[in-house]
Amino acid sequence: MWEVLARLVYMKFLHTSDWHLGRTLHGADLYDAFILWCDHVVELARTRNLDAVLIAGDVFDRGIPPIAMVQVLSETLQRLSQYTTVILTPGNHDAPTRLGFTAGLLKDEVVIASDPRLSGKPIDICRDGELVGQVYALPYLEPDVDRVRLAADPEKPLARSHEAVVSAAMELVREDIVAHPDVDVPRVVMAHEFVVGGEPSDSERDLHIGGVDSVPSAVFDVSVDGKSMIDYVALGHLHGPQQVSEKPLMRYAGSPIAFSFSEEHHHKSTVIVTIDRPGDSPEIELVPAPIYRPLATIRGTFEELLSEQFAGYRNHFVRVYVTDIDRPPRMVARLRQRFPHLLEAHHDIPLRHIQTQEISLSRTRPIDVLTEFFTSAGGRELHANERDLIISQWENLTKGEN
Repeated sequence: MWEVLARLVYMKFLHTSDWHLGRTLHGADLYDAFILWCDHVVELARTRNLDAVLIAGDVFDRGIPPIAMVQVLSETLQRLSQYTTVILTPGNHDAPTRLGFTAGLLKDEVVIASDPRLSGKPIDICRDGELVGQVYALPYLEPDVDRVRLAADPEKPLARSHEAVVSAAMELVREDIVAHPDVDVPRVVMAHEFVVGGEPSDSERDLHIGGVDSVPSAVFDVSVDGKSMIDYVALGHLHGPQQVSEKPLMRYAGSPIAFSFSEEHHHKSTVIVTIDRPGDSPEIELVPAPIYRPLATIRGTFEELLSEQFAGYRNHFVRVYVTDIDRPPRMVARLRQRFPHLLEAHHDIPLRHIQTQEISLSRTRPIDVLTEFFTSAGGRELHANERDLIISQWENLTKGEN
């Protein structure tokens, strides 16, 4: 019986990030993909008895999002608030002031945490009126701005680095925890940063990897009297779902949609986290995200690509590499007839790098040297019309010298 009662005391939430509402994929409209994703999140909130939904930064793809995407987010937050508490923070793509301008007007079920100076003020997560957890929400921290705002003395700014400003924000968290020793519930930190050990992809922009732009995972470990006080760190920014650290457990939720071909093999998912009691290892459940349209990179001769061998990719977003020596006429237009959702088409000629000494020194006529060069570099013998073109151009050039 006691075991059953103990199991009833837990915090259960959904960790998401990097929705990037409004983004396109090589010009392709992703509106329907965003609607599919939002419906998925609302359904999880409705059916999985979640105490909270976390969105760890980059809700929108840019500071001034399309009106349609503002409406999508507004409707989604209204629907989610019927079932759970929603906490969202701006990332490096969002404009904190614009995203957070209504923060003081929102009801308890929707919290926008956009002020880094409030990083040490926890957001209480309650179920049936009982406190079951606390979330410390750190918005994306911009070193050039927050090194002054978060400094103990504004006349002495912090170092111009992500590690410095995140450390200062986490010090605010530590101070709050120390000031409330009677609070005994799981504690979660949200952050939108590149943490050392994370694996980036091509679609993350505007936050450089390495050096002063990275943050050691140890920065998020708040200990009091040798006891770790943070049970989970919900990260945003990197688009591949992954675990970064074990103590405290630190994960990137990843983006719900692939925004580049470097994410072609990502297994997009949402993270349902359950924490029974403070200090217990969180229980992680990865729920596959809905796939609007899969990505695929295909390669072959033009004849192979138009054959039944690749018919299964007709409804994919595709990147195509055509390997014929000669570029097929109307290549892109004909590929698009076969693959309506073609995003990239490349003529992948098997060129090879050659050294000057590879060209036969016995060739003394310039025309022979040019012909051998094009043959070696192009991987085939020149056609008669190609050789005639080289000869005529060479003759025109030498006439000018004479």
